[in-house]
Amino acid sequence: MPLIATNGLTALVLVTILSKSHADRNVYPSAGVLFVHVLEREYFKGEFPPYPKAGDSSNDPITFNTNLKGYPDRPGWLRYIQRTPHSDGVLYGSPTAEHVGKPTIIEITAYNKRTFETARHNLVINIMSTEEFPLPYQAEFFIKNMNVEEMLASEVLGDFLGAVKNVWQPERLNAINITSALDRGGRVPLPINDLKEGVYVMVGADVQFSSCLREVETPQNQLRCSQEMEPVISCDKKFRAQFHIDWCKISLVDITKVVAVHSNRPDPGTGVLPDIGEYNPPSESLKSRDYFTDFLITLAVPSAVALVLFIILAYSMCCRREGVEKRNMQTPDIQLVHHSSIQKSTKELRSMSKNREIAWPLSTLPVFHPVSGEVVPPLHPDNYETTSMPLMQTQT
Repeated sequence: MPLIATNGLTALVLVTILSKSHADRNVYPSAGVLFVHVLEREYFKGEFPPYPKAGDSSNDPITFNTNLKGYPDRPGWLRYIQRTPHSDGVLYGSPTAEHVGKPTIIEITAYNKRTFETARHNLVINIMSTEEFPLPYQAEFFIKNMNVEEMLASEVLGDFLGAVKNVWQPERLNAINITSALDRGGRVPLPINDLKEGVYVMVGADVQFSSCLREVETPQNQLRCSQEMEPVISCDKKFRAQFHIDWCKISLVDITKVVAVHSNRPDPGTGVLPDIGEYNPPSESLKSRDYFTDFLITLAVPSAVALVLFIILAYSMCCRREGVEKRNMQTPDIQLVHHSSIQKSTKELRSMSKNREIAWPLSTLPVFHPVSGEVVPPLHPDNYETTSMPLMQTQT
């Protein structure tokens, strides 16, 4: 359903193009004006076989795939949305002046997920130019309590434009573009309290912005916005009944004062290299080169430095050792005698501990075999260390 604007104080005229034939469907949107086209599931149901039971055909899950003919995706200015397979799809966008006079053929493929069949139709978009657009004064509103598919409905969009017209009082007012907050980097809302994604709606008019729209630019409201507080807008009550507008995100643009920025791009040329004559390869006889200097710098010098460091380290470790005799000569006699007496006492205690006699533990005495009942000899000979033997559970 394309939106067509008219002059004067008349409202928007919504024209619905429906065709049951298999021929291409032609629409004629204007450059700089919001274009909305609904892909109705009822229109494509005739292409699929009916349900065995009467009255169940409305439950067919149908999805749509849209692309520019001959290409895998749609044009950059055209978007598509369909929430569920049981809802209609919507093509929407705002064509620009550079697309005027170039018919855009969109291939629409409907997929029936019950029968796994497809139906294909072409939508021919003929973008028309107009002298009235673009309108010089453009305002973009952020509506927090709407999703993009809800805002694209003709009744809801008409109510919003009517509220804006009541505040702005222009002679001509048109919806220029609608963008989901998710396309601007917004987050997906939590599925609680019926939260919405939010939608940006840009409208254009032919008169200066009203004083109500300018109220958001006052220092008091700018301060409140910086503190994440709601600004005080006198005309907010005219929207509040149906639309919750975030006035801190409103954007007012006067395109007559916008300075166009033109980037100087280099000439890409034809892509053919200039003719510079025949290729002249280098001569086969190469000039000899002496690599002795490179050898010295690369290998000889680092090796010599490493050898010197090795010699210094070897001299420090091997040739500078004091030895035991020099150590004893520099040690006081009383300290040597004290050390010697401690060493002798340690050796004497170790020798005495080896010669002492201890009784064998009970675990080493003869025991009875648990099966035959015969007497079993000790588990180890006399020269074994008894402290490492395990204790027996059955003892005499």
